[in-house]
Amino acid sequence: MSDIRQRRAAAVRQARRVLAHDGVHHTIRDRLALLQEAAPGVYDLDERVDFYGNGVVAALEERVAALLGTEAAAFFPTGTMAQQVALRCWAGRTGDPTVALHALAHPEVHERNAFTGVSGLRPVRVTDEPRLPTAAEIRDFEEPFGALMLELPLREAGFVLPTWEELTEVVAAARERDAVVHFDGARLWEATVHFGRSLDEIAGLADSVYVSFYKSLDGFGGAALAGPRTLVEEAKTWRHRYGGMVFQQFPTALSALVGLERELPRLPEYVRHARVVAAALREGFAAAGVPWARVHPEEPHTQEFQVWLPYDADVLAETAVRQAEETGSLLFARPWHRGGPPGLAMTEVNVRAAGLEWTAADVKTAVADFVARLPEGT
Repeated sequence: MSDIRQRRAAAVRQARRVLAHDGVHHTIRDRLALLQEAAPGVYDLDERVDFYGNGVVAALEERVAALLGTEAAAFFPTGTMAQQVALRCWAGRTGDPTVALHALAHPEVHERNAFTGVSGLRPVRVTDEPRLPTAAEIRDFEEPFGALMLELPLREAGFVLPTWEELTEVVAAARERDAVVHFDGARLWEATVHFGRSLDEIAGLADSVYVSFYKSLDGFGGAALAGPRTLVEEAKTWRHRYGGMVFQQFPTALSALVGLERELPRLPEYVRHARVVAAALREGFAAAGVPWARVHPEEPHTQEFQVWLPYDADVLAETAVRQAEETGSLLFARPWHRGGPPGLAMTEVNVRAAGLEWTAADVKTAVADFVARLPEGT
C-alpha cells in the first residue's frame, strides 16, 4: 500500500468526523460488531446456517424479489458474475450474444473484458457521451443486438440518471427492436428520489435487474439477480458452473439483510442531503476563488457525485489527508484521479449517515480550510 493510501486509511479511522465514510474504511472488529448488534433483528440466529444457498440466503432472495416486484431472485457472490450469467441466459433465449451498452458501463471499464473472454458475449457501445443512451440512439443503432444493458446510475459519468420519461422511452425503443432490457442496478436502491418512483416500478421496466448489497447498503459484499422465475432458475445453474455455489454465506447474507433493514429506508435522506452538500461545496469553492471548480451533477441524482478541481491529483490527495491529520475533519475520503487535460483531477463524494452530521456551513468552512492548505502555483 502506498504512503498516501496508508495515511488516508489512518485519517479515516482517526478523524473526528468524515464527510463520506465508506464501509471499506472500517476495521474487521467494527464490521463484526455491527453484525452482532443488528443481525438478531433481521433473522433468527438460532436457525441452522445456510448450506449451498438455502436458509438465510434463500430468505434474502425472497426479500429482494419482493422489494423489486419480480417473480424470483438469486444471490451471487459478485455483481460481475451475476451480470455475465444474466446476459448469457438472455443470449441463449434470444439467439443473439450481442449486448448493447454504454462505453462507460462497468463491464467495459472495470471487468477486464469478461463478457467476451469468459461468457462469449459481444458488447457493442451505443454511445460514449457522459449520459445514458437516448431512445433515438437505440432506434438508430446500426447493428442488431439481443440485449440492452443500462447502468442506473452511470457511475463513471457522475452517477447520472435519465429522467423517468427518457428511461421509459429508451426501454420502449429497445423493445421495438425485439431486444430484452437488463438493468445494471448496482446502485438502483438510490434512484427512487430522482425518478419519483418506487423500486418495483423502476425494476418493472426491465426484463432482469442486478442489485448490489455493498455499494449502497453497506453489506459485506454480494449481489442479486432478479427477474422471471424461469430465468432465475437457469441463472442458478450457471451460478454453479461459474463457481458461485458457495458452501456457506451467512455473514454476507446477514449483512445484506441488515442493509435492507437499516440503510435502505435512509437512502432518500442521504440523497436529499447530498444535494445540500453539493451546493455547499460549489459555493465554498466559488467563495475561495478556485477557478473552474465543478460539482457534477450540479444537483446530484443520487447520494453520490463527482468533484473536479484544477490541481494535480497528488497535490489534492496530500492536502485532503493533511487537513484530516491536522484538524480531525476529513472532507474528501476517496482517492483523487487525473482526468481530462493535465492539472485537472476528480474525486467522488458519497453522502451517507456520517455526512448527515455536516451542515452546509460546516462544508463551506472545511472547503475554505482545504483551499488555504493548497500550495500556491499548483
